[in-house]
Amino acid sequence: MDWFPLWNSLRVAGISTVVTFFAGICAAHFISKTPKAIKGVLDCILTLPMVLPPTVVGFFLLKVIGPFGPIGALVLEFFGFKMTMTWYSAIFATTIVTFPLMYRTARGAFESFDRTILYSGQTLGMSDTFLFWRVLMPNCRQGILAGTVLSFARALGEYGATTMVTGYIPGRTATISTTVYQLWREGNDMMAYKWVGINLAISFVVLVTVNMLENKYNTPRKSALRNVVAG
Repeated sequence: MDWFPLWNSLRVAGISTVVTFFAGICAAHFISKTPKAIKGVLDCILTLPMVLPPTVVGFFLLKVIGPFGPIGALVLEFFGFKMTMTWYSAIFATTIVTFPLMYRTARGAFESFDRTILYSGQTLGMSDTFLFWRVLMPNCRQGILAGTVLSFARALGEYGATTMVTGYIPGRTATISTTVYQLWREGNDMMAYKWVGINLAISFVVLVTVNMLENKYNTPRKSALRNVVAG
């Protein structure tokens, strides 16, 4: 049994989740502080990939990073490699598709946080960076954790946009999702069931881990600012 689709899926999902994690948190933190009018416009733009069909996202992505796209043509001309039909092409697709999940959950967590605690910290001379990492992020970890796991799970099972930019090349671009589809086309249901079972097992382990972490951290907390000052 060729295990490359599993390795490639985990590799793509892991890298795209890291990118989505930082990009989603930065965007959520910035937009949560913007006026409502601007927030509504930016929110629609950033959330759009979540409601568009994945194949449409893949189509637009091809038009941008493909060999004849504005970015893809420049990269091909100056660096000599294509941004499509390679294993790392899937990272672009999964990052765009999963970004709204991380962004929305992180923004919801930031907006539900009592910002008077941050204002109190500022009056005590604490920097915005310190307050963000030592007060805001720890108290919003439930939403951040949920967004991270949802992004990883979505990236692991992404098919539509990934297929558009990577295709299916055994040993080079194959993922679990594209392998299942290819096996189904070939009539090899038995092997397709094996890959489906592997995907289900990974998803189950991820969700159980999240529940365990949530139960661990879901305890009554005292004032976050008091704990930070005391620590």
